[in-house]
Formats: sequence, structure tokens, C-alpha cells
Amino acid sequence: MFTVLDHKLVEAKWCPSPNYNHRPSANIDALVIHNISLPPNEFSNGYIESFFCNQLDCSIHPYFEEIKGLEVSAHLLIKRTGEVVQFVAFDQRAWHAGVSCLNGKENCNDFSIGIELEGADDIEYEAVQYKVLAQVTLALQKAYPAIIEERVVGHSDIAPGRKTDPGPAFNWSKYKKSMQTL
Repeated sequence: MFTVLDHKLVEAKWCPSPNYNHRPSANIDALVIHNISLPPNEFSNGYIESFFCNQLDCSIHPYFEEIKGLEVSAHLLIKRTGEVVQFVAFDQRAWHAGVSCLNGKENCNDFSIGIELEGADDIEYEAVQYKVLAQVTLALQKAYPAIIEERVVGHSDIAPGRKTDPGPAFNWSKYKKSMQTL
């Protein structure tokens, strides 16, 4: 199981990103699930951490030229091995959602926690990722009780037409069932 202490996940590797700022209020009431792979559909190479910390060598792969200069982050990354990396403290605003709206409330970065799963829309996620995501979700809900089940959404839910993640490969029922069995 996981524990949140002082707005950090105790068990996560800390890898601070410069891509964050202060939230306009302390009300954290949503969780947004994303996916990321760099380059697309490639895993386990350390490029995500470099990207979120503005240290990605864009000469390594042609795709990296397309994202050069972007400043983005998430609060957490769950790798395909189940390892968890934290980039931004939960009480700070990570830059993960972009133009977004949840239940009529815009700018979801202001009130949400962003979790990236190392993956892609059409590639099956690992069983350990579901298990860890479920454990992390429960820890976050304990620390931030306003994150109720209805406020756990995909990036595609808050930015429809612009974003597709976590994609059709993400099994929502498997994720929710994992939380019930813990």
C-alpha cells in the first residue's frame, strides 16, 4: 500500500520537475489518468523523466523535435514495472491537463492530480500498473477525500476531441475492480 505525507507519495521515487506552479486554491477534488510513451509506443528508456524535467536530448529521436520546448509534467508516473515516480507535490499544480473542463469547471490542472501510465492508447497495460494505480488512487482518496469515484477520469474525458488517453486499451472495469479487492 501507499501513503501520502506532506503532499508526496512516500514510496515514490522523487524526481522534481520545474514544470509546476501554485494552485489557485487548496481544493483538490479530481484525479486524471493519462498515458505517455517516448518515443510513441516505446517503453522503459528513461525519456519520460527527462522530458518532465526539461532535460530531454531532442537529437536522440526525430519525434523529440516535435515536442522540443514543451514544458509539461504530471504529479506521478507509473512505469510498466509498477515503479512510481513523483515529479510535483500534490499541493502544487502540475501541467498535465492543458485546455480542459470537468463538470463545467475549466482548467483542470487547478484542482486535479495527474497520473501518467507508461503506455499507449492501443497497447495493453501491465497488470502491475492496474494494481499500483488502484493502490495509489486509494491513498490519494484518503489524503484528499473530495476525490470521489465520479471525479476519477481519463484525459479524454476532460479534453474530448483533443486527447484520447488513457485510450481504449485502458480497462476501466479492471482498474475499479482492483480498488475493490484491496
